[in-house]
Amino acid sequence: MSSADFQAAQQRIAARRAAHAASVASQPHPPASSPLHKHLANLPPSLNRLGAAGITAWDTIRGRSGTSPAFRVGQADAELLDEELLSLLRGQITSGLKYFGDIQEEWGEEVGLALRGILFKVSVWDHDATYGAALQNLRFTDARHTGLVPLPPSRSQKALYGLLTVFGPYAWTRWERYLSSPSFSLSSRLNTITSRLTTVYSLASLASFSAFLLNGRYRTLLDRALRLRLAPRTNQLARDISFEYLNRQLVWHAFTEFLLFLLPLLGIARWRRWLSRTWRRVSSLSSPSDGPAEVKQGPLAHLPERTCAICYEDQNKAKSEAEIVAASAAGQGGVAGGMTDVTNPYCGPCGCVYCFVCLAGRLEGEAGEGWVCLRCGEVMQECWAWGGDVIEEKPVRVGREKKVGFVDGNGSSSDSGSASEERDEEGSEVYEENEMPDFDE
Repeated sequence: MSSADFQAAQQRIAARRAAHAASVASQPHPPASSPLHKHLANLPPSLNRLGAAGITAWDTIRGRSGTSPAFRVGQADAELLDEELLSLLRGQITSGLKYFGDIQEEWGEEVGLALRGILFKVSVWDHDATYGAALQNLRFTDARHTGLVPLPPSRSQKALYGLLTVFGPYAWTRWERYLSSPSFSLSSRLNTITSRLTTVYSLASLASFSAFLLNGRYRTLLDRALRLRLAPRTNQLARDISFEYLNRQLVWHAFTEFLLFLLPLLGIARWRRWLSRTWRRVSSLSSPSDGPAEVKQGPLAHLPERTCAICYEDQNKAKSEAEIVAASAAGQGGVAGGMTDVTNPYCGPCGCVYCFVCLAGRLEGEAGEGWVCLRCGEVMQECWAWGGDVIEEKPVRVGREKKVGFVDGNGSSSDSGSASEERDEEGSEVYEENEMPDFDE
């Protein structure tokens, strides 16, 4: 379709709408010859006038001139979206203020007041539409104007709307809290009045919403009182709904849930350790073999022996020796102070000493794959108590061997005496010594 044909079609549609509006304006009420009016004509004059007024009001409520094309579902969804946005923002602020004592309990109503004020300023006051209405392609219009082109609401209407929607819930909440305080003496009577006002407001809201379901004109009781209606921004609006955004959200939600289920099964730490070991092996194979053998050394090999490398790693960010010296000079930590000293020393096959709790926790976290020592870089899979400062006594075993000694002829035998003595050819005496204890090496 060319642009000229499209403009001609738009003009024809506008002319038809104008003719329909003129016909509705010329006949605002149903003819008096309806069956209800015939039955009312037989009633007394007072009841006849009352019944005619009721039928007129019912016809006004039932009129469907305001339903198209602003659908009721879109208007109701706009209100739900506004409430969800407010609850979402309040939940985020509540989670951010939970670490500041009783601020949330004491200033919760003020936080809600500030949020409503900000949302009203950036939505209704600036753009004549709430957040939910903008998503539904709707905006507020002045229902007092009966022309074909809807007019935006006046500043007085928007000011009253903001005053009642922003300060109304806050004032009502503070009033109920004031009535529930024990220091208030007239609480019983005012509570009764407040409960009755709440009941009346609920009934009026129910009646207004029922009328909205019939004609789709005013969504809430406040909109009906201020004569504010939600109308589409443009008449050239397709009625088909695009679910592209919803489909994208569902796909990403399912994908993230699948990843959260799959990642614990894969064992990311195990794969990371496997890749690091493979890289070390490849690096060792690619290095020249004729050079001097490199001594394995961990990132915290420079720490003194009395310091637990795991405790130091958990409490300090500095790892190199230069960083440790700089941090100690600045008074920001280091190995001094005894906070990182080894407690209940345990060691592994490499001989490096750690705290029992630290070492056992790291080995348990590796799930049997082995933990790389921070001092020497060796893979450690088990540990035991360190016995470097304990002197172990070796067991003494009594020997059963004979020992033979030689003495001169003029000399005396051993101090303890021998069991038998003999002389050899040179005149030396041969004797047998007492059994001596033999120490195992």
